[in-house]
Amino acid sequence: MFSTFKMSPKFLLTSESKVFIIRAEGHKLKIKILGAHGFESRNTRLSSILVDDILAVDAGGLTSNLSFAEQERIQFILLTHGHYDHIRDVPAIALKNSHRTIEVFATESTHEILLTHLINGVLYPRFATWPSPESPALRLHTLEPYRAQTVGVYHVLPVPVIHALPAVGYQITDGQGKSIFFSGDTGPGLSSCWEHIAPQLLIMDMFFSNKSIAAAHKPGHLCPSLLRDELIGFRRINGYLPRVLLSHLNPDVEDEIRDEAAQLAKELGADISLAYEGREISL
Repeated sequence: MFSTFKMSPKFLLTSESKVFIIRAEGHKLKIKILGAHGFESRNTRLSSILVDDILAVDAGGLTSNLSFAEQERIQFILLTHGHYDHIRDVPAIALKNSHRTIEVFATESTHEILLTHLINGVLYPRFATWPSPESPALRLHTLEPYRAQTVGVYHVLPVPVIHALPAVGYQITDGQGKSIFFSGDTGPGLSSCWEHIAPQLLIMDMFFSNKSIAAAHKPGHLCPSLLRDELIGFRRINGYLPRVLLSHLNPDVEDEIRDEAAQLAKELGADISLAYEGREISL
């Protein structure tokens, strides 16, 4: 049911089994924010980003911001951990695209949550073996922390982060060396994480404002003042500060987070801004 997965860094095998070169000189790594919030409403979506239209990271708000044609392009999904707001749309995209196989990468504990609670044959079909074991809607690949994996044209490094459930963040690097780090949900204490990554863009958890700093610690989340210490640590270890995008926002305190993040950016001389649904960034 679980497997390892490798593919040439120059080619991508599509669902029609045709090989296309998708990297050209001057290609920009494109990141689209599908879901940037911890609560869902008409205007906010749960956590998910899309890289180059083919690789999704987390699946809380994966399908609701994409057309069926856009969903069809997704080949790979990386999951940071098993909380519902990060895995919710995995069954939805599998059901609509069951004529092909989507490759899903996560730690063993996250896969177990998927198999036990979502794609368990009760709520949804067992997509890891359905419609057939030979051609399942989802093929699950188990990742180990700190062990890099080739996923399509990308070099993916899972790095443990601090959260209530076992969780990893992902450094994703394309064939030209452009890279991002997506933290997923995380709290403070990331120095060991920073030692393993050197991205051009950090996409960081920011659920709380500074008035709730005490509340942020227990479940494993960040507020701007906690992020300050983490970014100082990043700069001490790596010698620079990358661009920072704040996501997994709490809409109730988003204005406070925005003001506090602006103050932090000024203090550190850093590029720090808030994510929002539909925002696109190219590196």
